Amino acid sequence: MQTGRGRATLAIVVASLLWGTTGTAASLLPAAVSPLATGAATMGVGGLLLFATAPRASLAVLRRGSTRSWALVGAVGVFVYPLAFYSGMDLAGVAIGNVVALGTGPVVTALLEWVVERHPLSRSWAIATVLAIVGMTLAALARHPGEGGGAVVPGVLLGLLAGLAYGVYTYASSRVIGAGAGSRAAMGAMFGCGALLLLPVLLATGAPLLAEGRSIGIAAYLALGPMFAAYLLVGVALRTLRSSTVTTIALLEPVVATVLAVVVVGERLEPLAWLGVLAILAGIIVLVTARPPGSRRTAALESEP
Repeated sequence: MQTGRGRATLAIVVASLLWGTTGTAASLLPAAVSPLATGAATMGVGGLLLFATAPRASLAVLRRGSTRSWALVGAVGVFVYPLAFYSGMDLAGVAIGNVVALGTGPVVTALLEWVVERHPLSRSWAIATVLAIVGMTLAALARHPGEGGGAVVPGVLLGLLAGLAYGVYTYASSRVIGAGAGSRAAMGAMFGCGALLLLPVLLATGAPLLAEGRSIGIAAYLALGPMFAAYLLVGVALRTLRSSTVTTIALLEPVVATVLAVVVVGERLEPLAWLGVLAILAGIIVLVTARPPGSRRTAALESEP
């Protein structure tokens, strides 16, 4: 594995580990805190922090015609994702919500690469994605004790919507970086705009987050860790890896989330669901150990003056 590819892979693995804690952390919030407030606080505050790391460069991305349209498309995905993701987990459970949302991402990004760029789908990606889809399906279809079927179905649908949004903003990020923007500038522009869309939701629903110190602490962790730090790492990864590769490696996240959901939250999964988790992990191994494709366009991470 080449050094640059190895560093990029490590970055997305660490980001995935951080993402894997989101469901467990959100489950510790008081019942009065809605999933809409959780999502808006996480990516709203985190998005503003990402913008603050490179404000002038982020604004330059929004002024430049070659990058503005993709940054705005990505911002819509940033707006939709947390609202659908946390709502899906609230209805279907941490394990199913994560597996469905993150399992959809690689399919969306690869299809966008194929439709927009005519980029061929590699054999390793195909094998990894098939394993991921099989794993996602097994985990979603398994019977989950203690969860009503009426809540799981809309939760899965919201998870699919979150996965669509996740794939869109990840692909949009790669397009902005591929057009010559630095990774911090790309993330700052896209997530900063998404944060502006999320702030009204936070103002309308976020009062319970301020009711006690525990809520504030959990919200701060979600914004700083799984959001701010993780997406800085995603920007680094997208300088070397294609968006479809990033989202496939990120399937480590639902594996982590499922384990935490069982060990910490107390969710129960049947053997069929565990088989799905193992299939997803196998897909990650196939992709990470495959011979890297041809050279990828890269963009230097700019030094913000």
